[in-house]
Amino acid sequence: MPLSDLPRAADLPRASDLPSAPDTPAARAARDLATEYHSPSLLNHVIRSWLWAEAFAQRDGLDGVDHELLYVSALLHDIGIVPEFDNVSLSYEDAGGHVAVALTAGAGWDAARRTRAHEVVVRHNWPAVDPAFDLEGHLLETATALDISGARADDLPLELRREVLASYPRLDLAAEFGAGVADQAERKPDTQAHRLVLGGVREKLAANPLESIG
Repeated sequence: MPLSDLPRAADLPRASDLPSAPDTPAARAARDLATEYHSPSLLNHVIRSWLWAEAFAQRDGLDGVDHELLYVSALLHDIGIVPEFDNVSLSYEDAGGHVAVALTAGAGWDAARRTRAHEVVVRHNWPAVDPAFDLEGHLLETATALDISGARADDLPLELRREVLASYPRLDLAAEFGAGVADQAERKPDTQAHRLVLGGVREKLAANPLESIG
């Protein structure tokens, strides 16, 4: 089904309405890298984040999405938290953005588009992103806010949430991600991780309504 024919705004999306993963060198490399370096919990989280982002694009009637950019950024948005890519001083989202730059350079993206990958990954950790300023950054921030904090959970149909969670269960995300962000905040107190900890990210993870969907 072409994206132009997908349901918009009031016509809430179903899992079958969501686009497939892009079949491009950058997308395949991002999936391979995420699979190799993420734990099962984090891998499912980044894939869900991409699916939620695509669902919110349809739910909110947002056109003009660069689907390849969104997919690559979503799959790599937390890779800076894993030990192999943990940066001694940079925030984990900034470190992950640089991984996205390196990967997309290898896939032949030009400098401007590589910069966009870095921006989208970094902005997923902003408190909010205006879609008029950065559409893909807005979608990834909205999607990760749902998957971590439960924000806007009721804006997506329950059946869609059930199908996505059945395919990509949460596993130990609450404990694992909470511990990872707390470690980042302690070692790098001037980064977004510290803001997340102060904002009660561990409590939000535990209370996330996605945790109780069967």
